[in-house]
Amino acid sequence: METKEIQKLIDYISKSDLDEVNIETSELKLHIKRNTGATVQTTQLVAAPAPAALPAAAPAAAAPEAAAAPAVDANAGLIEVKSPMIGTFYRSAGPGKPNFKEIGDNMAEGDVICIVEAMKLFNEIEAEVTGKIVKVLVDDATPVEFDQPLFLVDPS
Repeated sequence: METKEIQKLIDYISKSDLDEVNIETSELKLHIKRNTGATVQTTQLVAAPAPAALPAAAPAAAAPEAAAAPAVDANAGLIEVKSPMIGTFYRSAGPGKPNFKEIGDNMAEGDVICIVEAMKLFNEIEAEVTGKIVKVLVDDATPVEFDQPLFLVDPS
């Protein structure tokens, strides 16, 4: 079973009502268990702030939204290259080796732009777009989530 097939299976399970799945074949053994986090949600409801604190919190919440609007405009026209899987992000093929791509480098569809390690497998991530790398959004050797933006690319 390939990584993309496993990721599709995980996505399907996350959208379903299943809490646990076991799959076993001659070449693969897969166990997925969902952490519902219901306790955390209940705790947050019990620990709600007093009504007197709400007016003070409302202006603070509005300020980040106003600050976020210019950031979206600054990235207008840029394409996000996202992680196709959960794992650890690496910009180079190994310690001491040059990064696959730097800010300002051009990339073509099919170029290897980084590696995401998942379960001791190093998966080369290929570009799905052509363009110029404007920003690297993830630090080297840090964990990434599925569909997390890794790079900003200018397609022009």
